[in-house]
Amino acid sequence: MAVSAEELGTQDIKKLLLKQAVPASVGILFMSVNILIDTIFVGQWIGSLAIAAVTVVLPITFFISSLGMAIGVGGGSVLSRALGANNKEKALLTFANQIMMTFLMASVFVLLGMFFSADMLLLFGAKGAIVKPATEFFFPILLSVPFLALCMMGNNIIRAEGKAKFAMFAMIIPAFVNIILDIVFIKLMNLGMFGAALATSISYFMCFLFVLWFFMYKSELKLKTSHFKFNFPIIKEITNLSFVTFSRQGVVSILAIILNHTLYTYGGEHSIAVYGIISRMLMFALFPVLGITQGFIPIAGYNYGAGNYERVKETVEVSIKYAALLAAIIFVFILAFAQPIVAVFTTDSKVIAETPNALRWVFAASPIIAIQLIGAAYFQAAGKAKKALFLTLSKQGFFLIPLVLILPNFFGIFGVWVSFPIADILSTIITGYFLKKEMNIKLTKHNDGIL
Repeated sequence: MAVSAEELGTQDIKKLLLKQAVPASVGILFMSVNILIDTIFVGQWIGSLAIAAVTVVLPITFFISSLGMAIGVGGGSVLSRALGANNKEKALLTFANQIMMTFLMASVFVLLGMFFSADMLLLFGAKGAIVKPATEFFFPILLSVPFLALCMMGNNIIRAEGKAKFAMFAMIIPAFVNIILDIVFIKLMNLGMFGAALATSISYFMCFLFVLWFFMYKSELKLKTSHFKFNFPIIKEITNLSFVTFSRQGVVSILAIILNHTLYTYGGEHSIAVYGIISRMLMFALFPVLGITQGFIPIAGYNYGAGNYERVKETVEVSIKYAALLAAIIFVFILAFAQPIVAVFTTDSKVIAETPNALRWVFAASPIIAIQLIGAAYFQAAGKAKKALFLTLSKQGFFLIPLVLILPNFFGIFGVWVSFPIADILSTIITGYFLKKEMNIKLTKHNDGIL
């Protein structure tokens, strides 16, 4: 059952979080299963080099499409608080400006990607035998990126309205389409990397059609032509908060560049394939934690906008407890089943030998990441862009990138894998400090009427 915007401020927090987080988790699960199966098909039917090629290309396309996600998350925070303050007109203007911003910016980046494709692929680590399959995969995917960007933007707005189940469907549909078309294009038609890219591109377009249908027939946000005008105060507010998500994705892209080059230097093509498997497992295994984080944002944002600070505080506490429990269960699962998990992806003996221990090290600090994820999400939901940006960038930007640059000089390829849990621990300590301060002082003072 869908949740109306008003119910975000009245329903029991635990039940409300469950209603928001479960569909978000299921949506992320299907999306990650889609990426996981896509990687398995590519690895088993084309080869481990194909996994390496996908690992090189996807950070480029996700960086461009993350414009939509950034505008969706930042604008979703503005929209949630506007709905909480009963300012429907601002919510509508925010949504219209998000659509225009996403389409224009994604299109510009796609054109740049087409003109500088060879340089981009080299920058992101396409070297040696990886170049040919990466190039075949890149162009069809690039042309579909504007549709993916609009899907990512729209999905965040659907959740901001409280319609988490529809957001879930928007993630499930492309997963099914991609898996079916992978079988047709790769296995039956033997189209190789081009077939894999074509299947993914069509799945993005199907997602776009579903999101378009939702906003035409199911959304509470009924846009008129008059709303499609650039409103610079709203654009500034969206940009301030969007910058948090886009900066994070920008740092993730820089990390991908550094990781791919470091992995190639210390382990060759097969080490990039190893990280390709690990990166997909990170999204797949952590889907319930990410789902709780996504379910948390509209609840916290709405109640912060409505001045219900006690509900905001309760939402933070409940979300961290649930997310931490799930993350601990995931950690135990990875420890126990790393070897059989890896064997599903490839028959390459080098990749199978190296990946299980690398996978365990990357997940080593996962039981504590709930604090970092929920803490950064709280400051974004509350519209506190500077703190949100600082905390969002803390793991990859302040810790993981320097560690990846330094530790392999002393420990070789092991230095790459051990960098992940160290970065998780350090960023969680910092986020925990700021979040505890906010909960104990800021929201308490709000509740007492001091601020």
